[in-house]
Order: sequence, then structure tokens, then C-alpha cells
Amino acid sequence: MKNKIQELAGKIYNDVVGYRHHIHSNPELSFKEFQTSLFIKEKLEEWGIEYIAMANTGVVGLIKGAIPSDKIIALRADMDALPIHEANDKPYRSKNHGVMHACGHDVHSSSLLGTAYILSQLKNEFAGTIKLVFQPAEELLPGGASIMIKEGVLENPKPQAIVGQHVMPMIETGKVGFRSGIYMASTDELYVTVTGKGGHGAQPHQNIDPVLITAHIIVALQQIVSRNADPRLPSVLSFGKVNANGATNIIPNEVKLEGTFRTLNEDWRNEAHRLMKKMAEGIAESMGGSCDFDIHRGYPFLINEEKLTANAREFAEDYLGKENVIDLDIWMAAEDFAYYSQVTDACFYRLGTGNAEKGTMYSVHTPNFDIDEDALKTSTGLMAYIALKQLGN
Repeated sequence: MKNKIQELAGKIYNDVVGYRHHIHSNPELSFKEFQTSLFIKEKLEEWGIEYIAMANTGVVGLIKGAIPSDKIIALRADMDALPIHEANDKPYRSKNHGVMHACGHDVHSSSLLGTAYILSQLKNEFAGTIKLVFQPAEELLPGGASIMIKEGVLENPKPQAIVGQHVMPMIETGKVGFRSGIYMASTDELYVTVTGKGGHGAQPHQNIDPVLITAHIIVALQQIVSRNADPRLPSVLSFGKVNANGATNIIPNEVKLEGTFRTLNEDWRNEAHRLMKKMAEGIAESMGGSCDFDIHRGYPFLINEEKLTANAREFAEDYLGKENVIDLDIWMAAEDFAYYSQVTDACFYRLGTGNAEKGTMYSVHTPNFDIDEDALKTSTGLMAYIALKQLGN
């Protein structure tokens, strides 16, 4: 079976590169992946794979092995792009100004298409059922995964597990990484409005300065992490946008502040929300102003089920060689794959795409992000192999 998968992965490789170039050249933002969705449907139809639409632009395919079995596994890829203007000068660069596949979702979707082709060619030789989950809107709250789950992606038929992969430019091409247990953080978006009384900068005694209040709030809120959080529990509070909209000599009436809070424990997450809101409102009131502290609750933390992940790692070592499978550390970024991990056994692993000589070491979410496409030789076959081995083949 492994030899057949490797042979099929080699056969489909050039096509998968083409799929990736097509999707990369035509990126679409979250919940607007209409052409990407259509492209995926066309490929599934070409290979005789049945599918249904879900969450508007989502696509869920189904491949049933000819050998009877009640085992079912889901494989997931996301499809949306980011509002970033691409800086790469490649033939397949983005044609949509200001939109770019800067997080590798073009890789995930094209890889899963390649995996679908491999599995469709082997369906007479394996037992079990494989769900192909092409998911929209990973990059935008509430996250496409949450909507897919509500619409029944994990039902009818119900998979016993779900597996996903994600590009990682810090890992060398040809290698993959795994971590059992808690892996990625929850994320919450913070939208804060501090209101005071604006006026002339030369007359601060007649004003209530929301800029100064905001400065106190930003500094003080870091104490939530440094003095309230258990030091053994990772927590990250970051503010990336401050808009005072005054001038050199004008104190504005209000300041808007935006940031994120991330952690790995739901109880502490809830307590931190309470403490941040209380502290910010208290500081503003004590300085004569007011504060509206709005928390948009985001994705939960992502947990890789121990046994499933151990199995997947073992299968990866068998397929790629032990030297090409590495351990991952906790990653404080967030992923809406976490929603799946909260309701079923899940494994989310990393696909190495980095190659210094080819210049593919730029981080995700940057205008220069790109991959070493040799990684596509790994991504398609490995996921097919993990799926079939997990089903007991």
C-alpha cells in the first residue's frame, strides 16, 4: 500500500503544483471562496468523488472503500486567503490586488486534492470511509470550522477522528512535525474605546486626556499576564492598533485600541477576560474618563488527541523515515481547527516548506511568504497514508 501511494503521489505531483498555482493566483477572502470552491468541485467530479456543499462555500467529499468497515476518518484543508498585497514576483503571483494566500491555504487545498486523487484510485483496495473537508474562512471569526460543525460536517457519517496539516516555513522541506496534547492557543480579539474630553494640547487641565488614560491601560493590562496568570501557563496579551486621531496640539475625545489575548486554559481565559475588563474600566473611571471593553471571543485552544497523534507520528516515520519527523513545541498562534479538536479526536501536524536556498523561509502572514514546492511531494501521499493506516489498512 505504501509503495502504491508513493507511486500515485509521484504521478499526481505536477498536477498538484498546477492546482496550487491556480488557487494561489486566484485568492479569495474568508466566506468568499466561490471560485476556489467551484475548482475543487470540478476536480472531485472528474475523479468520481461524491460531495456536498456546506457553509456556503465549503465542500465535503466522501470516498468509500470497497471493503466493508464502519471506520471513518476526516481530512481537512482550509481555502481562504488574507488581505495582504503579495510582494513575490512569480508567474503564479496573486491576480487579486490586496489579497494573497500568505498562510498556505492554497497548499492545504491543493494537497488535499492530491490526496483525494490517490485515495480514489485505491478505493477498491481499502476498508473504511474518508471524508474530505474543504473548509472556508479559517482566518475570520467565527471561523468556518465552527459553522461546518453546526451544519453537520462531523455527522452523517460520523468520523471517529479528523486530521489536518499546515505549512511551516521554519521546518525544512521533506520533514513534518507533531505534538501530542495541547498544541495551539485560544485567541480573543479585544476592541477598546477610551472616552475622555478633548481640547487644546496647551490646556490639559481643561481636558480629560484619553490618550494618557489609554497609555495607563496598555501598561497596566500587562500585569494580568505577569502577576495574575500562573507562570506555568502561557498567556500572551498584545495590542497592535491604537487610533487617537488627534494632532500635535489636539487632544481627541476618544481613543480606540485593538489587540488579542491568547492562552491555553479555558478557566484562566474566562478569568482573564473579567480581570482585563475590570482593570481597564477602573483606570479610566479613576482618571475621569470611561472605557468600553469589548471582547470578541475567538477560537478555543487546539488539542491533539494522544493516541491518534502517536499513531499518525508512527505512520509518518514509516512513510518518510524517522529522521524526517520532528517534535513541535507549543505554538501560541490560533487555528479554527481547534473547534474540531474540542468535539472529536483530532491531529493537527506541520508540513515543512522551508528552503533557504530557494528563499522560502519567510513567515506566514507576510507579503513574501512562499513555499518550496517539493513539499507537495510529501503532503499528498503522507496524508493518504496516515488516513488508510488509521482506518486499519
